Amino acid sequence: MSVSEIKETLNVAIVGGGAAGFFAALTAAEKYPGASITIFEKSHKVLSKVSISGGGRCNLTHDCQSVSELCRAYPRGGKELKKIFNRFDTRQTMQWFESRGVPLVVQDDGCVFPAAQDAQKVVDCLVRESHRLRVRVVTGCAVDGLSLSGEKWVLINREGKTVPGRFDKVLVSIGGNPRKKSLSWLESLGHITENPVPSLFSFSIASEPLHRLMGVVVSDVSVRIRGESFKAQGPLLITHWGMSGPVILKLSSFAARFLHKAGYQTEILVNWINQPNQDKVSEALSDFSLTHPEKMIAGHPLFGLPSRLWSFLIEKTGCDPALRWGSLGKKQRNRLVNALTHDLYSMDGKAAFKEEFVTCGGIRLEEVNLETLESKLCRNLYFAGEILDIDGITGGFNLQAAWATGYVAGQFHA
Repeated sequence: MSVSEIKETLNVAIVGGGAAGFFAALTAAEKYPGASITIFEKSHKVLSKVSISGGGRCNLTHDCQSVSELCRAYPRGGKELKKIFNRFDTRQTMQWFESRGVPLVVQDDGCVFPAAQDAQKVVDCLVRESHRLRVRVVTGCAVDGLSLSGEKWVLINREGKTVPGRFDKVLVSIGGNPRKKSLSWLESLGHITENPVPSLFSFSIASEPLHRLMGVVVSDVSVRIRGESFKAQGPLLITHWGMSGPVILKLSSFAARFLHKAGYQTEILVNWINQPNQDKVSEALSDFSLTHPEKMIAGHPLFGLPSRLWSFLIEKTGCDPALRWGSLGKKQRNRLVNALTHDLYSMDGKAAFKEEFVTCGGIRLEEVNLETLESKLCRNLYFAGEILDIDGITGGFNLQAAWATGYVAGQFHA
């Protein structure tokens, strides 16, 4: 079938009205004018996750210049995404939205937001484009099954009834869901799914004294799971339940499966100053003791640490806060070095991070043609977004994967 024939005859069903589904629908509508494209969304509101993402501001991508660097932000699927990002990268995402009336700004940390700092601007843009391109949107329709009628796909809703229409191609972009049973209808088609588990969450810490530091932010911390290879670096926020911030979210993402298996009970080591060389830390403390012997230890935080945290660590080592630097003994100095670089805490659970809700797991990537994102098992069945076993760290990477996979899948090659 030629492209010109497809333009007039193609009937497409997009299952899932999220970022990937909308982007796939718009891509297909632009490529195949005259084709019939319908988005089926189970809720009564489309793009609900986009509207509250990034604290309601929508961190829609990341200002990452290198595809190789970009792929390193994905604990699962990074290698496979390289081929997809070479076709639709962060530059193209930014150009797409700005050319359609959504000015963007890039923060110092590389996160990209609408200049209006309002996620609704992104939602309005996508909805506006769907109207312009005559993409049909059906809400309140939960698709829970697929079957073939000849060479056409038939959609089955949650009540077991057939959804009106016969479709040449179906794209599934229902997002992530931590309940494996939600994927059973795709497994019935022969697909094997990776067990979905939560990603991007903060850590509940049992230590009550730490909770007194709620609101303290440390800009450059390294954190690792004791006895494991999982580690991360970045800003850390102490909360009333434990720890959050970019470094914890990144660690939770890379260690998602391990932490799930461990029942979210493990030990983590915090290097508050991100300095792995303890000898250098000890030397810095000795030098300060020599140059400022009369100053009190508790009153002069080093390494740029917040005063509240510094006092907390001093207390934790058992040092007298009134002790002067010149009186700091070797054993006391070693305890302080250890508190700064190997501070041990027990994780006793997880907590949601604001509006972030990402799931790792889903359709195995080896069961999908990465050139088209078409199923290798079912002809004319495509996948995009978080339903694939792809997920990224916080910072706009998950939405970038949604735009890129939606763009590639939305080509619907004949």
